Amino acid sequence: MSVTDPASHYDRVTNAWNLLLGNELHYGVFPVGTETLAEATRNLTLRMVEAARIGSGARVLDVGCGTGTQACYLAADHGAVVTGITTSRVGVHASRARATALGLEMSTSFEQRDGTDNGFPDASFDRVWVLESSHLMPARDRLLAECSRVLVPGGRLALCDIILRRPMPFSEVRRLREPLTVLRDVFGDARMEPLDEYREFAEHVGLGVDEQTDLTHETRPTFARWRENAMNNRDEVVASLGEKDWQLFVDACDVLDRFWEDGTLGYGLLAASKPS
Repeated sequence: MSVTDPASHYDRVTNAWNLLLGNELHYGVFPVGTETLAEATRNLTLRMVEAARIGSGARVLDVGCGTGTQACYLAADHGAVVTGITTSRVGVHASRARATALGLEMSTSFEQRDGTDNGFPDASFDRVWVLESSHLMPARDRLLAECSRVLVPGGRLALCDIILRRPMPFSEVRRLREPLTVLRDVFGDARMEPLDEYREFAEHVGLGVDEQTDLTHETRPTFARWRENAMNNRDEVVASLGEKDWQLFVDACDVLDRFWEDGTLGYGLLAASKPS
C-alpha cells in the first residue's frame, strides 16, 4: 500500500482506528484536561457546530466524512440534511451502515468524491464542514475554492485541522526525517500549513473569516488518550493491522506529543461566511 494514497490508507486502517481514536475519529478538546476521549471529541464537534452555526434544515456538505459519525450527529441532533463525501470506499460503506442503523437514511447521504473537485452544483449547500481532512489534500487552495463555490450566499464554512505553528527550513525537515516518516506511515502523506494560510486561501476565494482559533493547548491530551486506547486494545489492533503498525501508532503519539510541546505542530479552527 502506498502511503501517498489517502483512500487506500484509510480503507486499510479505519476499523482499527475506531479502537484507537474513538468513534468520532478525530482529536479532542480538553478544557480541563481530565475529560475522557469521548467527551473531548464531542467537545470539538460542538465547537465546530457553533462555528458553522448549524440549525434545523441546513444543507451541510461534510468533506472527509470519515465513518459518518459527525454527519449522523448533525442530522439527528441538529436537524441538518447532510451529504458526506470521502475518497475512502470503506468510509462510504461504514457511513451508510451507520445512518441506516440510526434510521437517518432520509437526512443523510454518502458518496465517494474528492473535496478538491466535488462535482456538486454551485450554491447547493448552506454549510460546509471540513473536519481533519484538509491536511491530506495537497491542493488546499482548490479545497477552499470548492467550499466557497458550493456555498449559497450567506452560507458558512467551518474547518479545523492540524496546523504548522512555526517555519521548518529544509535542513530541519531532513534532520527530523525519521519522526516525520513515522507520522506519514501512520496517518498518511499529510502536509500541514499555518492557520494564517488557510485564512489567506479563504479570503482569496471571497469568504469572510470571522473566527480563527488556536486549539493547540486544549488538544494536546488527545495523545495520552490514544496511547491508552492502543494499550487497552492491543490484541485487536494487532490482529487488524499487525504488530509493526501497532507499534508505529504508539510511536506516532510520542512524536505528535513532542511536536505539540515544542511548538512545531498544533491545532486550529477557522470559520468564514460567503457574502450575501
